[in-house]
Amino acid sequence: MTSVLRRFLAQDSAGGIVLILAAIIAMIMANTGLAELYASILDTQIQLRISTIDMDKTLADWVNDGFMAVFFLLIGLEVKRELVSGALSSREKAIFPALAAVGGMLFPALWYLVFNHSDSVTQHGWAIPAATDIAFALGVMALLGKRVPLTLKVFLLALAIIDDLGAIVIIALFYNDGLSMTALAMAVIGILVLFWLNRAQVQSLVPYLIIGWVVWFTVLQSGIHATLAGVILGFLIPLYGRKFSPSRAMEEFLNPWCAFFILPVFAFVNAGVSLEGLSLADISSSVPLGIMVGLLLGKPMGIFLICWLIVRFGIAKLPEGVCFKQIFAVSVLCGIGFTMSIFISSLAFVGYDNYADLSRLGILLGSTLAAILGYTMLHIVLPKEAVSTNEVRA
Repeated sequence: MTSVLRRFLAQDSAGGIVLILAAIIAMIMANTGLAELYASILDTQIQLRISTIDMDKTLADWVNDGFMAVFFLLIGLEVKRELVSGALSSREKAIFPALAAVGGMLFPALWYLVFNHSDSVTQHGWAIPAATDIAFALGVMALLGKRVPLTLKVFLLALAIIDDLGAIVIIALFYNDGLSMTALAMAVIGILVLFWLNRAQVQSLVPYLIIGWVVWFTVLQSGIHATLAGVILGFLIPLYGRKFSPSRAMEEFLNPWCAFFILPVFAFVNAGVSLEGLSLADISSSVPLGIMVGLLLGKPMGIFLICWLIVRFGIAKLPEGVCFKQIFAVSVLCGIGFTMSIFISSLAFVGYDNYADLSRLGILLGSTLAAILGYTMLHIVLPKEAVSTNEVRA
């Protein structure tokens, strides 16, 4: 049993599978006799008190403000690594996925606004279909094994990372409460201390984590979403050290925790949409319809159109060994917006529970269809000869 579990956890798709199971459990609990238990779990009050600092939040708030800050820390570490020595480390490497990511964020937002331009409240959800879920998209691609060219995997990873970076900027600019300048000033001081630690080449992770917690708390109090503190900390932890890489050590530590605990818990907390009282008219209303069209049509349209144009005009080249059919299949796969989309929807519709539920429903339906379509298209357009090799090795 232990060896079977180890083999499962070693698969690239394992994190995505656990994420899906957590979302399914949440949906079942929210729509059966367990609905009251599910709601009580989410509303459980958890208090953290340190001297005069008193934080009393529900479990759902701790997950969205605290756990997700750790996930964004991992994203910050990954983005920095790719910028310094990976898929984004040069203009030639970065320009193709970077411009594709811009198209993949712009077009879904525009399609969403086509359906929601007349309502000032629902307009606030314009960024929901703009995000791509790295874990899900890579997990689905991993199901195809070695049939997938390495350059295509790198393209998807780079695109999704830039997409997440764009989502972070959107959250910072458009989804924050009234700012507290005092708390913001304290956060800036904490960030400057982190910068000094980095410049002084401090190798121990302990001072970074202590100051990082202070930055998280002050950013939370400032009105800017606290997850941004995770990204900042990720960028300021040193990539290179005298004996080891602090950044890579932290990334390796966080990867399994995020994949098998933080993201599944986030999915469990946020995916439980009650379908009670919902009709077909509700499902086809402007919010879920705008999200689904944004994910299923806007994402592939934006990514593929930009890729075709920049290659056509000589701005960039297709990755080696990759054709436009494969790029289109990947662009459909990028319509999986699960984690980041749900996270943005929780910020976009604060105080509008009905719209929040409808948006999550649109995300779940759109992301599921994008995963099925993307996998099917990749299965069709990828080389077939590698299948027998994979089957023998399996």
